[in-house]
Amino acid sequence: MGALVKLIDAILFLFFMVIAVVVPLIDAQTCFPAEFFPVFLVDLKAWYSREYGDYLVADKPNFFVGIVWLELLFQWPLSIVNLYGIAAGKSWFNTTCLVYGASTFTSMVAILAELMGSGKASDKLLMMYSPFMGFAALAILRGLLPNAGKTSTIGKRPVLNRKKRA
Repeated sequence: MGALVKLIDAILFLFFMVIAVVVPLIDAQTCFPAEFFPVFLVDLKAWYSREYGDYLVADKPNFFVGIVWLELLFQWPLSIVNLYGIAAGKSWFNTTCLVYGASTFTSMVAILAELMGSGKASDKLLMMYSPFMGFAALAILRGLLPNAGKTSTIGKRPVLNRKKRA
C-alpha cells in the first residue's frame, strides 16, 4: 500500500507543478486583459485555442470564466499548498488533496458536459480536457488513502505518557 501511495503522490506532485505554472500564466488570461501578460504567453494561448479548436477559451462563456476564477482564487493556491504538503510529508495533505480533487472534479464535470453536449468539441479537444478529470479523481482517491509510513504525533514531538492521578 505504501508504494502505491508514493506513486500516486509522485504523479500528483507533477500535476500540481503543472497547475502551479499554467494557471497564473495561461488560464489567468481568460479573466484579465492581455496587456497584463507577455506577448509570447498571449500568442501561446491563441495558438492553443486555434490548434485544439477550444471554443471555450476563444469565446469565454460566462460559466467558463467563473470556473477559471474558481481555479485562480481557490484551486491554484490549494495546488501550491499540496505541493508543500507532498514535499514536507504533512499530515493535513490528505484533507487538502481531497478538497482540491472534489473542486476540480466538479469543475471538470461542467466543462466536459458542455463540450460533449454542444457538439462543437473535437476528439482532440476532449482528449485535452479529459486527463484533468482523471487527475481530480486521483486526488480524491489520495485524499481517502492513509499517509505513507507516517506515525501520528501532535506537533513535532510524540505525546508523552502521563501518570494518572488518583
